[in-house]
Amino acid sequence: MHSPVLVLKDSLKRESGTKVHRANIQASKAVADIIRTTLGPRSMLKMLLDASGGIVVTNDGNAILRELDVAHPAAKSMIELSRTQDEEVGDGTTSVIVLAGEMLHVAEEFIDKNYHPTVICRAYNKALEDAVAVLDKIAMPIDTNDRATMLGLVKSCIGTKFTSQFGDLIADLAIDATTTVGVDLGQGLREVDIKKYIKVEKVPGGQLEDSRVLKGVMFNKDVVAPGKMRRKIVNPRIILLDSPLEYKKGENQTNAELVKEEDWGVLLKMEEEYIENLCMQILKFKPDLVITEKGLSDLACHYLSKAGVSAIRRLRKTDNNRIAKACGAVIVNRPDELQESDVGTGAGLFEVKKIGDEFFAFIVDCKDPKACTVLLRGASKDLLNEVERNLQDAMSVARNIIKNPKLVPGGGATELTVSATLKQKSSSIEGIEKWPYEAAAIAFEAIPRTLAQNCGVNVIRTMTALQGKHANGENAWIGIDGNTGAISDMKERKIWDAYNVKAQTFKTAIEAACMLLRIDDIVSGIKKKQAPGSGQTPSKPQIETEADADSEQILPD
Repeated sequence: MHSPVLVLKDSLKRESGTKVHRANIQASKAVADIIRTTLGPRSMLKMLLDASGGIVVTNDGNAILRELDVAHPAAKSMIELSRTQDEEVGDGTTSVIVLAGEMLHVAEEFIDKNYHPTVICRAYNKALEDAVAVLDKIAMPIDTNDRATMLGLVKSCIGTKFTSQFGDLIADLAIDATTTVGVDLGQGLREVDIKKYIKVEKVPGGQLEDSRVLKGVMFNKDVVAPGKMRRKIVNPRIILLDSPLEYKKGENQTNAELVKEEDWGVLLKMEEEYIENLCMQILKFKPDLVITEKGLSDLACHYLSKAGVSAIRRLRKTDNNRIAKACGAVIVNRPDELQESDVGTGAGLFEVKKIGDEFFAFIVDCKDPKACTVLLRGASKDLLNEVERNLQDAMSVARNIIKNPKLVPGGGATELTVSATLKQKSSSIEGIEKWPYEAAAIAFEAIPRTLAQNCGVNVIRTMTALQGKHANGENAWIGIDGNTGAISDMKERKIWDAYNVKAQTFKTAIEAACMLLRIDDIVSGIKKKQAPGSGQTPSKPQIETEADADSEQILPD
């Protein structure tokens, strides 16, 4: 016998073949099971303790998975999914994971039957194309200016979230904010930049009902000299600076040798004159409010307050951009380059208010603001964080609709329609790909099934009834009312989803499932010498046992 040849180092672990497929599928199912209960209006909340000991209470799929620390590589890539979904369209983070988990789950039996993964992937991709085609067919266009429709839509998106009990409140905030900052690009395109121009200010205290969208901006600053400067200015003229209003310091250490004693006086006087010049250049334009991102010396403050001008210093760059957008000012880098056109006159009121124990400056009642602040009030920090996350989702949905005004039915109706259509089509597919294709069709039912499970209705009866209604394909809008679990027409219940959220969900889920199925080898080599026992190995078996325990619960229905 030949002596065995060592190719891989001892420290490398290599698993290959079906074992890997199994492990990946198990891991993905474990991830899907974690957030399965957070789908739909009757969803549960999850409480997570993060490393620093803070707590996060949420049912936003992405927020949960972001906090999880996962050992298995396949599970990691599942978590990436919900992140992608969150960045792309902002909603549907839970459904993506549930759907991908289900896709892998149905693929498992084909792997057992020794199907080649590429065959399964081919079938899945075909199913994906057909699914998107079905989406196109049942999507219905809407008018983005019709506020009632928009409200219904955003409400059905956040109906699954914790804040649904405050009903229209969050939906209203989201629509107000997104319509404010929408910019027409021409050719009927609208660009809504949520990240840059919508700021969410969370102020603990008060009630949620006090939350509102300001027609302008607010920021956590007070005027520089509270006693002397005005704190309330109607129709202010605003100048925004990006330069310090103080004496220029030398770039590096500067030594000045003074011969006579009077020179010292001259030096100080030069500094004073320099600042006075700066202030005079600004005061030429008779502003009422000067805001700078950098420092503002006492002397400059004195000149400004003498002229009755309020000043705010050291503002964040992002806030400054928002103010510029809101009141129509231009941020100026050097005071001597100021022009009349740079002065912002669009604001109706500047006011400093005390909320709780902090001072906030408001620049509100703007004529045509292109930036806004959403002021959230609430009882506790955790509550506010959750509301903010929901608001983010709601704003994303509003943005998606403004960009692509098409709707598909919610409540699992879309998935059922897709499923029914794919089942019919599968009979016309020839060869070995037919079975995985059919399985993919069945996998789409995971979403309505999970909805039914979370409502606590009889899952099998509900699903059979729904499949019967969809099988002959007459009404694509029949789905589950997530609150009661009753089967109803989504059009009447106003339960809708945005088209591109759904399309993105399907694409992300299926492509990820294909990717995970194609993995047939995991080589985990530990490069740096770790202490024995601190490797990744101990945490692996635990994941699989969780998945096993969970899959046993799923069997009975």
